[in-house]
Amino acid sequence: MAAPPANRPTPGYVRVRIETSAGPIVIAADVKRAPKTSANFLAYVDDGRLDGTSFYRSARRRTDPKFGFVQGGISTDRRRSLPPINHEPTNMTGIRHLDGVISMARGGDPGSAMGNFFIMIGPVPGLDAQPGRPGYAAFGHVVAGMDVVKRILAMRTGGGVGPMKGQMLQPPVRLISARRLDGKPRPTTTIKPWLLNIPGRK
Repeated sequence: MAAPPANRPTPGYVRVRIETSAGPIVIAADVKRAPKTSANFLAYVDDGRLDGTSFYRSARRRTDPKFGFVQGGISTDRRRSLPPINHEPTNMTGIRHLDGVISMARGGDPGSAMGNFFIMIGPVPGLDAQPGRPGYAAFGHVVAGMDVVKRILAMRTGGGVGPMKGQMLQPPVRLISARRLDGKPRPTTTIKPWLLNIPGRK
């Protein structure tokens, strides 16, 4: 994997500042190597679909709880969702799940990622593509605020079911806003029902 970009304008990357109740995080989306996944994340950012959501999961490594990943985004609020995107596996992009890498969460099938993402604290190679396993679509790297990510990882958890049992942040960390730092926003023309108070599943 190439060295992560610095926290400054860098060709091939678009930085996004995520304001949380635990502090700011800046990520750089790799629009060159993971164009579809980065474009999807940036659509959620530019539409304001991540504003007012949360980081809701902390998955700590059992053998060393200083490592693992934190997950955030729209959770199950379908009012904020855009159509799922085609899967860009790590063996296609070359972006592996190393410390500070951001990746898209998805359902059981590749090509089901929408508006949830997670950030690695330490390497998580089990999320990379393997023979017979598609893995997850990594698409960028934290360039500022890893101290915030680590603080979220260490917060109190409980609840949850299945693979998330015991991993739900209590309380969740508020994701206040997400904004591009590079280039012009490109919001979609898709309806935004959460802004119109249209009921929907949360």
